[in-house]
Amino acid sequence: MAPPSKYSPEFKEEAVQIALRSSKTISETARELDLNPETLRGWVKKHQKRNEPPADAPLTLDERARLKEAERRVRELEMENSFLKKAAAYFAKDPR
Repeated sequence: MAPPSKYSPEFKEEAVQIALRSSKTISETARELDLNPETLRGWVKKHQKRNEPPADAPLTLDERARLKEAERRVRELEMENSFLKKAAAYFAKDPR
């Protein structure tokens, strides 16, 4: 049987939240909290797995709106890219 953890569930959750919200790496955050980076990484993975919605879950209204906006932006960028390719080909022609 594994020995009891020396870290309370509250400490683990707080450490995970700090790691997720921070712009620092997990290793840097672990060092600041005086933890082994692999320990914190394991806690973060467990947290993400627990809080991850099922793969077949329907999209929320906000997610649908973001997806629609992203698709619109992709179409816009594809049109710009196509135009720039044509312009580059036109200006790359040899004027002889």
